[in-house]
Order: sequence, then C-alpha cells, then structure tokens
Amino acid sequence: MNYKHLLYFWVTAKAGGVMRAGEQLHTTPQTLSGQIKLLEDWLGHKLFKKTGRNLELTEDGRLALGYADQIFALGAELEAAVRTARDGRQVLDFKVGVADSVTKSIAYRLLEPALAIADPVRLICSEGKFPDLLAQLALNRLDLVIADEPMSRRLSVRAFNHPLGGTAMSFFCTPALKAQLHGKFPQCLNGQPLLIPGAQASVRQQLEGWLTRHDVQPHIVGEFDDGALMTAFGREGRGVFIAPSVMEKETMQQFGVKVIGRSEELRDEFYAVSVEKRITHPCVVAITDAARGRLFG
Repeated sequence: MNYKHLLYFWVTAKAGGVMRAGEQLHTTPQTLSGQIKLLEDWLGHKLFKKTGRNLELTEDGRLALGYADQIFALGAELEAAVRTARDGRQVLDFKVGVADSVTKSIAYRLLEPALAIADPVRLICSEGKFPDLLAQLALNRLDLVIADEPMSRRLSVRAFNHPLGGTAMSFFCTPALKAQLHGKFPQCLNGQPLLIPGAQASVRQQLEGWLTRHDVQPHIVGEFDDGALMTAFGREGRGVFIAPSVMEKETMQQFGVKVIGRSEELRDEFYAVSVEKRITHPCVVAITDAARGRLFG
C-alpha cells in the first residue's frame, strides 16, 4: 500500500472535501483526486461517492477511515516514543494553534505554564484563522487551540470548549494624545482618532455597540486583524487603541502609553479547545489551572 495515498484519503475524509484538504496539504484538488483514485483502484472499492457538490464516504470508505485513524495515531505514538531529551527522559511534543485574533501578550501568558511542568516539553506553536486551526485539531495535528471565542456547535468537529476566563478592556494612547483629550471618559473620545480590531475579533462587535450606547463618535483611522500591528500604530500616537485590562501594566511599560479609561461592558473571553472532554494532557492542565487561577482568577 502507498501510505501517501492513504494520507490523502484520510485528510480529505476529515476535511470533508478535496478543496479544503488541498489547502491543508498544499496541493491541488486534481492531484488529490488522482491519488485517491489510485488507492481505490488498489483496494478495488470506491471510498467516496458524490452527493450534489459534496463528497460522502461509502461504506467501504468508512471502514478504511477507521483503519487510517489507527494507523496515523500509531505513527504519532512512534514519533513520541523515540524522541527523548538529552538526559534520556522522553520529550513531550505540545502542538498548539493560536487564533490570530488573540493578543500576543495574552497568548504568551496562557502558554508559558506549559513549559514549567516537570517533564521536558517542546512547544510547537502555529497561528491561523480559528476554523483552519479547528480543522488541524480534527486531524490530530494539534493538541490544543487557543481562541477568543468558543467553537460553534454547528461545526462537525468533535472537540470541546474549556473556558479559561475573561478580562475587561482598557483604552490606551500616548501621553501627547492624552493631553489633547477633553472631558470625561468615554465622551473624551468624540472626534478623536481610534484604532479598532478587525471584523474577525470577538470584541469588535461589542465595541461598535458600546460606542453607540454611549453616543460616542470617534474618528476611526484604522482597523487591524493583527493586534500587534494595531498596538504599534497606537504606540506611535496614531490613535487610541484597546487592549485587555489584565495586561494594563505590561502594555504601559512596554509601549510607553497611558490608560484613559476601561469598560467592564467590553469583555475578551478566552477558550482552550481540545479533543479531550476531560482534560488529561499535562500541558493543557497547566494552562487551564494557571489561567483560571492566576491570570483571570
């Protein structure tokens, strides 16, 4: 058996189609279809059937998927079993996906406890869009996904949300810009330059509603999918920006900015999404305990 063909079949079955599987494997749908056809010819049975525009597993395809799950799970176990630290102890690979809407400083504070457990850990961290990371989680390529929103129940991914906690949001700007603000917060934002998170950020919709409720009309000068880039513009005095209140001290020290106000109405909530309903992975246990206790507790 050509196990590369089996891998292509496995990823396509998990992703729900050749288009998404091609994106994950960095290959074309035509190549995927051809490789899967070779596997079907070798087995002598069809593994997929077309239903409209979608692909569905045949009965033989479901049987093959069960075996493929076991084969690739054993491959992961093999890799973990032979990798050891210099002192002979087994190194624990911890593969984490961080949604790109999560503030980098928060992501660090959330993940850092995983490196403090007794066993040697190799942290493998990747960043991306939340749905793409969930697809990787479903394929067992990630142990955990950190996000600022829970996984929707509408998704067909067998995974579980573990709330980590939340924080209010604070408004920051440079001392020079703060000197130009007049009146009490939040009315002092009227007509002032404001930098806001991109449409994908969970706090974006909250912020728009908050501005409307308080009858505040700032001058929106930029919106950013990357929170670090938004902060960089704010540090240079291009506008007021928001960041988690739990990181106020670090934000002021690192970027030389001042707090002009904060709101409990704006909440940034964080979640760990894993395939475990009951958390047993030692790194995930360390992360959830630290987040619920020290960071957001």
